[in-house]
Amino acid sequence: MGVLDRFRLDDQTAIVTGGNRGIGRAIARALGEAGADVVVANRNADSGAVAAEEIADATGAETLAVPVDVADEDSVRSMVDSTLAEFGDVDILVNNAGIVVHEGIEDMTLDEWNSVVQTNLTGVFLCSKYAGEPMRAGDGGSIVSVSSMSAFVANYPQRQVAYNASKGGVESFTRQLASEWAEHGIRVNTVAPGYIRTDNTDQADAVDPDIDEVWKGEMLMEEIAPPEDVAPTVVYLASDAARYVTGASVVVDGGYMVR
Repeated sequence: MGVLDRFRLDDQTAIVTGGNRGIGRAIARALGEAGADVVVANRNADSGAVAAEEIADATGAETLAVPVDVADEDSVRSMVDSTLAEFGDVDILVNNAGIVVHEGIEDMTLDEWNSVVQTNLTGVFLCSKYAGEPMRAGDGGSIVSVSSMSAFVANYPQRQVAYNASKGGVESFTRQLASEWAEHGIRVNTVAPGYIRTDNTDQADAVDPDIDEVWKGEMLMEEIAPPEDVAPTVVYLASDAARYVTGASVVVDGGYMVR
């Protein structure tokens, strides 16, 4: 097998949460280009259906749109059941769904805190638990969670303590699950993006129009990258090219953490 063949995902089924937009949509398309069947799973059924159709048209992949609230156990179980009914298996799970609240802790409500933690961390737990069932019963698989460089550094000038705490939890969860599920042939890793042009960065821009320049001043590459710059790393981690990689975090941040 040639080296490029090891990146192929033919005859595999991938679930991407939050796959209707931003980083998730770029990942879903990239997985389709690599040969996987792709389940676009997100809260909004209409936007998910549009994304799934466009990904199918662009890549030739078989796609399925499934509405899901990753913080709701019954919804996650239904997502996996729908995937199995359509494709027969789950080989790859990309835990991408996430939200951020730009609020200092002194002003943050408990509901805001819970919303972030339940989506960003509890959602990773629930999706991994239920998507992992067919992986453990079969030939294993790959779980890739979209973490953040914010798991390792303090962001500024924005305030986002709940987001950073949730992403730190994702990193710890990933290392432990990789240890527990290695015996089942399941690799568990994270990709940790820096500042990527998404709705989350647009929220921060709306509060402080100069924030991009502050961020870029701390980066080696001095650019806010598009979501397509994250997707290839996920394809790598999901594929046999990374068959010896588990419990790892790959940072994609334009050199922010170097400084």
